[in-house]
Amino acid sequence: MEAEGIIRGAAHVRSDLDLAEGLEYLAGSVKAALHMAWAYERDFPFFARSTGPHSKLGLDNPDTLYFNAYLRDDAEYVVTGRRGSTADLSFQVLNGDYTPSASPDSLSAFDDRALETAPDGSFELRFGPEDPRRKDDPNYFTLGPGAAMLLVREVFSDWAAERPGEIRIHRADRLGHAPPAPTSARQAKRFDVAGKMLVSRLRTFLAFPEWHYLTLPVNTMTEPRPTPGGLATQYSSAGHFALRPDQAMIVTVPRSDAPYQGFQLGSMWYVSLDYANHQTSLTADQAAADPDGMIRMVVAERDPGLANWIETTGHDRGFLQVRWQRLSRELTPEDGPRVEVVPFADLPARLPFHDRQRVTPSQWAERIAARQISTARRMLG
Repeated sequence: MEAEGIIRGAAHVRSDLDLAEGLEYLAGSVKAALHMAWAYERDFPFFARSTGPHSKLGLDNPDTLYFNAYLRDDAEYVVTGRRGSTADLSFQVLNGDYTPSASPDSLSAFDDRALETAPDGSFELRFGPEDPRRKDDPNYFTLGPGAAMLLVREVFSDWAAERPGEIRIHRADRLGHAPPAPTSARQAKRFDVAGKMLVSRLRTFLAFPEWHYLTLPVNTMTEPRPTPGGLATQYSSAGHFALRPDQAMIVTVPRSDAPYQGFQLGSMWYVSLDYANHQTSLTADQAAADPDGMIRMVVAERDPGLANWIETTGHDRGFLQVRWQRLSRELTPEDGPRVEVVPFADLPARLPFHDRQRVTPSQWAERIAARQISTARRMLG
């Protein structure tokens, strides 16, 4: 099987853990490819979730629910919903999908601040061809030539307290009608599309880190910069790590005034680590900030007994990412992270508020239990 060969032949596979995670990634990718092939309904579209805890893709953000629907650029679509209490809700129109050699162009991107929303949080927006009669309608968005996909991101900062909203899509002139009955030829074509999508997906996101991460010096992170791909109000800082068991990385970043700020680790498969059962990510709301306004996170394999421990879960290499979303200003280098690799034994001396960050084993177990419960509720469905 070509897809399995891509996994087994990946350059970074050095251990049984690497291969086991790769095969799990393959299983999730098979599931997602089948799901997306059968979700390809441009005339009777619906929002599908191709990325989740069991079908990861593209350094998926543990704090985000991803939804996408397929479009055609000559039709009008109606998106209705209700705003939840999450930190951010954003929309992006793409002219295609990711390939092993290129990323799709972002034709438009905005968050819900651009919409007119009713007092109860409900909204209706439309996407369609250019229409001069609607140029002053804040809830009408022109589909540029080649528009092929609408991607929606709903982002959580406080997993326990925030609640998701609702969202639906239909083609404006097809509501109340039904799609044609399936044919065997069409279903066979979907299987063919799913197979091609699977191989492309695997090749693309093994190449993606080469474009954006692995050319950077190891154990460093970039200054905050607008996220590649056209996201309207997101900045990010990226890097990759390589740590020995006797080392720890201290990542220090100011607690931002942005509604969303999150940090995560990723494996060499360019997907998030297990964020439900381990603390491999933290948002500003989940992290313990120091009295000087800084969030100091300790990336390490060994448990330092600190609230902001970021678990590497057996990985001596991987990716680092900070995201800021729903920004109202440009970020500067001073807003970004500082990275320092230190001997694990030196942590008490290198962390100015070390004693304030200490947690007991029972307190740590409570943190993990809260993640498990929140993930199960948030990812349901």
